[in-house]
Amino acid sequence: MPIARPFQIVTYLTVTLLVLALSGTAPATAGPQSAQPAAQAPAAQATGTWQPPLSTRGRYIVDADGNRFRLEAANWDGAQGSWTGSGSSTDPANHHAGQDSYGIPLGLDRAPLSQLVSDFQALGINSIRLPFSNEMIHTTAPVPDTAVTANPQLRGRTPLEVYDAVVTALTGAGFAVILNNHTNTSRWCCGVDGNERWNSSQSTQQWADDWVFMARRYAANPRVVGADLYNEVRRDVLDDPNWGLGDGHDWYAAAQLAGDRILTEANPNLLIVVEGINWTGLPVDGLPHGRPMLTPVRTLSHTLVDAHKLVYSAHFYGYTGPRHSGATGIGEASDPRYQDLTRDELYQALADEAFFVTAEGRHYTAPVWISEFGIGANETGTAARTWFGNITDYFADQDADFAYWPLVGWAGHDDWALLSYDGSGHRSGILDGGDWRATAWHHLMSSAGRTGYVGPGTTWRMLSTDHGDQVESLRVRAGGDWDSGAYKAVCPDGLRLIGLAHSGGRGLCTDATAGDLRATGNAQTVVTDERFPAGGDWASGYTKLQCPAGQFVIGYSRRGERVSAVLCAPASAALRASGRTVWFDRSDNRPADGAGDDFAYGAYKGQCAAGEFIAGVAFTTRVGSAQGPAAVLCVPLPS
Repeated sequence: MPIARPFQIVTYLTVTLLVLALSGTAPATAGPQSAQPAAQAPAAQATGTWQPPLSTRGRYIVDADGNRFRLEAANWDGAQGSWTGSGSSTDPANHHAGQDSYGIPLGLDRAPLSQLVSDFQALGINSIRLPFSNEMIHTTAPVPDTAVTANPQLRGRTPLEVYDAVVTALTGAGFAVILNNHTNTSRWCCGVDGNERWNSSQSTQQWADDWVFMARRYAANPRVVGADLYNEVRRDVLDDPNWGLGDGHDWYAAAQLAGDRILTEANPNLLIVVEGINWTGLPVDGLPHGRPMLTPVRTLSHTLVDAHKLVYSAHFYGYTGPRHSGATGIGEASDPRYQDLTRDELYQALADEAFFVTAEGRHYTAPVWISEFGIGANETGTAARTWFGNITDYFADQDADFAYWPLVGWAGHDDWALLSYDGSGHRSGILDGGDWRATAWHHLMSSAGRTGYVGPGTTWRMLSTDHGDQVESLRVRAGGDWDSGAYKAVCPDGLRLIGLAHSGGRGLCTDATAGDLRATGNAQTVVTDERFPAGGDWASGYTKLQCPAGQFVIGYSRRGERVSAVLCAPASAALRASGRTVWFDRSDNRPADGAGDDFAYGAYKGQCAAGEFIAGVAFTTRVGSAQGPAAVLCVPLPS
């Protein structure tokens, strides 16, 4: 989001008195415009040394050649809306910082698109986070001519068509563009404003449908590289969002749904960016409240149909804090802001709330993109200025992916912008001298980081059947429902199952040592009984579901806690039949190196070694016993 600036924040405590006044503020929307794809970026103009599409390898984003692509980005806002929700929306005074964006990227009334893009190139950034609202997608009225004064070729276009032109110009100049669903309504974010959740002003179904529409619209443009699913999910007046409870406020589940739909129905090449939860609770001393950010990822991470498309995201501003909403005055709690922390305290908070995700060899390992941070050019406070220096130092030291907020503003209005333009198109800002932020910005932009080829490494991914299926293999999905009525989980294509939990239905997938072990074709075997015994009685007295000779386990199903079936696939090489039994019904039994990390927090877990595969799962049907997985047969991989 753009976090609401301190003087604009309406505290959650105060807003509870305004519920009736806020009801019904979501603007009406028309039906979606034509889904005909926007113009593809001309290949001749697509300059730059990186090759799309982008994907991930461990904590790094890489291009099609496997070379590191660090997101050195900025946010070109405006298309998400700028109206602050009071007074006439046609009066600029009622818009953030007095800037009426007209629901399109800021600055098109002041400078030609070509000039804006050229100025962005001068900054040295390589990518743009481009916010939009769902209302923008559905609006059919053209923008007023005053919105595009400096770009008369855009007159008569709808906001979405202007957005198209901006995407084409950016990608044609070699920028990577990440689409960002910032708001539901075209209203400034981010308080209690009808945009708190992806489904605050619309259904989850409509939200996901809109994402499929947008991803399809730019699918022909390879430099549109990502889908940033939703901005700063947070509490509304009555309810908190959550991470994994399975209800209508479950951000974890909604992001999983949208991410898989985008990759399977619209564009398999996009990065899927999932931001953590920005705020829960009421910011009042004595009541629970805080900024969860990415902390829930440690115990419940996402696994998409493509195991190499997930990017996690977080936002940091000096005037907010780990438990500080950013509000001032009535309703403000006594918690410290990030700018109140010492350098060491700040760095620990950044690690705890976001950067732990970049640790290699975990089920949650992924790139972390700080897709918003920023500060005003007119800031004079020592604490705030020190915070900006400290956090940019941290990003430089951590070789972090980042995006500054905001990129463009009106001169004399939003002093946070990197580049500002007056009514005549004259530019001022960080490129033009006299901006105290320049030292920290240039340090960040010039900081050393990993470049060149990044090897594939080892991938670990969690499976969860907490509230339903998690079948992440496209090859398995093509075969239909393989155990109707049961909760099913299958590893993404290229990974194999290597660990299970005794209760709760969690699993762990990997490509360790063997890479993609599965043979070509979509052959698979559903095992529901002991019809394929081999290698002796490896779990005496227990029911054993074992793959046929030459196959290995890629998935499992359960009915309640009881094992229902295992799903097996043929291997691309000859497999051994005998192995070792790993029991985990009474304690954890995992490799000493902890590879993959705790994929089922609070439950007993069993896990084969990296050089093994699971050939069978054993459980008991004894009355009074937990009937979840009790043991697995771990067999050495082909040499």
